[in-house]
Amino acid sequence: MMPTEFFEVKIEDSINFVELTLPQSIDTNEFEHLNAAIAQLLVDRNSHLWVLDLSRLSYIGSSALGLMVNFRQQIKSAGGHLVLCGLSPRLVQIFHTCCLERLFTIVKTRDEARRQLKHVRG
Repeated sequence: MMPTEFFEVKIEDSINFVELTLPQSIDTNEFEHLNAAIAQLLVDRNSHLWVLDLSRLSYIGSSALGLMVNFRQQIKSAGGHLVLCGLSPRLVQIFHTCCLERLFTIVKTRDEARRQLKHVRG
């Protein structure tokens, strides 16, 4: 699988929606390419409003959690905002166990994420 097959980007209302589709396991080379491709999104996109849609994931490992933390930090450093949505109950538990719900704004749906970012935008 190529890194771009691991995610899809859609722009709605000037918000970048990134839908992750990660396999249960990913090798180091694929992960490095994925990390670079995700980082390149920030360079290529003009908007500072981001939604990471995790509805296609049933599990997430420590590497992917690290990827999300890095993505959040890059967005925040650029003055942007990130909202996560679509977390299954299992993912919610993983985020809670790792205390990551403190770092991220997490909502249930894309519509809630859109409303959250429109509120931030003003």
